[in-house]
Amino acid sequence: MGLLDGRSGLVTGGANGIGRAMAESLAREGANVLVSDIDDGAGVETVQRIRSAGGTAEYLHTDVTDEDAVSAMVHAAVEAFGSLDFAMNNAGGGSLGRPLHRDTKENYEHTIRLDYMSVFYCLKAELIQMRKQNTGGAIVNTASTAGMSGLPGFAAYGGAKWGVVGLTQSAAVENGRFGIRVNALCPGSTETDAIKEMAEMDPAGYQARTSAIPLGRAGRPEEQADAAVWLVSPRSSYVTGVALPVDGGSIIRR
Repeated sequence: MGLLDGRSGLVTGGANGIGRAMAESLAREGANVLVSDIDDGAGVETVQRIRSAGGTAEYLHTDVTDEDAVSAMVHAAVEAFGSLDFAMNNAGGGSLGRPLHRDTKENYEHTIRLDYMSVFYCLKAELIQMRKQNTGGAIVNTASTAGMSGLPGFAAYGGAKWGVVGLTQSAAVENGRFGIRVNALCPGSTETDAIKEMAEMDPAGYQARTSAIPLGRAGRPEEQADAAVWLVSPRSSYVTGVALPVDGGSIIRR
C-alpha cells in the first residue's frame, strides 16, 4: 500500500531536478501523476521512467506563465484521472547573483512572472477545481529558503519566493474549511543541474558553502520530493500554511 494509492494530481516543472523527483516519488506511492513542463523531451522521459517502474503518468506541455494554459492543464489532469486530489506547483527559475541596484526591469518582470505569477495561476485553477469537487485536497508550492531570509544577489528571486510563501498562507487560511491544505516547500542548496554547474565553475566556493551547512552537504532532489509527498499525504493531515525548509539546517546559520 502506498501513501497515495488511488489519488491523482499534477506536478509542474516535472521534467528535471526536484520536479522529476517529485513525480517519481508520487508515482511510487501509488498516485496518478500529470507531469507538465516546457522541456518536452525530458518531460516525456520522466513519464517513461515512471511507467517503466510500474506507475501511472501522463505528460502535458504547459507554460505556467500563461493563465489559459494553466487552466487547460488542470482540466487535462481531471480528464485523464477523474479528479485533482493534489498538486505540486514546482516550476520556476530565474537569474541569481545580481545586486539590486544593478538589476533590470526586464529581469525582475521575468522572474516575477516565472516564480510568482505562475504559482498564482496554478493555485487559482487548482482551488477552483478542488472546491468544485468538494472532497478536499492538498497543494504544495515550491518556494525557497531565499524566500525566508534575505540573501545578497537574490532580490528578484527571493522577493518572488517570499511572495509564494505569502500566497501559500493566504490560500491556507481561505480554504482550510473546505478541507484543502496548502503548504510551501522551501529547498536549500540541492544537487540539481544548475547547482552542479555552479560547483564545476567554482569548486572552492561551492565547497565552502556546502561545508557551512550543518549537515555538511547539499541536498538531493529525492529528499525534497519526499518532504513534498509527505505534505500532500494523509500523514500531514493537520498541517497547513507551513513554509517548510528542507535545507540541512542552513537557514538557522544565516
